[in-house]
Amino acid sequence: MTTADGWTAAVRDRLSPGRLLPLGAAAERAWITERAVREVLDRAASGVPGAVPGRMRIGPAEDAGAEPDALLITAPFGAVAGRALPELAERLRTALLTAAEDGLGLVVAGVDLRVTELLDAPPEPDAGTAAAPGPTSPATDDPAALAALGVAGVAAVTDTLGPPVRRRPGEVRVELAVTAGSRPLDVARAVRTAVAAATRGDGIAVGVVVSDLR
Repeated sequence: MTTADGWTAAVRDRLSPGRLLPLGAAAERAWITERAVREVLDRAASGVPGAVPGRMRIGPAEDAGAEPDALLITAPFGAVAGRALPELAERLRTALLTAAEDGLGLVVAGVDLRVTELLDAPPEPDAGTAAAPGPTSPATDDPAALAALGVAGVAAVTDTLGPPVRRRPGEVRVELAVTAGSRPLDVARAVRTAVAAATRGDGIAVGVVVSDLR
């Protein structure tokens, strides 16, 4: 892959947020983009010695016994020689579950691990891929957006999926970025409370979409 190809792929991935995944239970009215989740899980998986993560998929769990809104993480990975495969798989599963549940606030029904290759040594880092440009933060004076920006852990309001604030009869939804290190579900809960107070509307449903972590 050339430097230009790597930069183009990085930009394309940044501009493709993927599906919206529920944070917590449905009653939370909070969602996060699949891209943001994948970035967190990739970092967690890369921190497991001997594991070389592939492209993960996160989607609804189809198990009839799973909780509503529970997710399934499908994680292909390469295994570096020198480590027992069952132990490596268990460490990887634990890292992914911890990042998804404790770090983000997702409800996870399971982690489906798939060994795609056995490696003699870890691959060399790809030094030729240029970093994708950072996202911009739209300016807005909407009361709901200003209320969200006053919540600890909110890095910015965003317009990845449309305007930062969307209103419909009886409903308002705010899209935002969460500060890296903050738990998105906790931040979303605090934003819902702040926006509800700022809009002063009884019965208005407040939703939050986390587009990325900064």
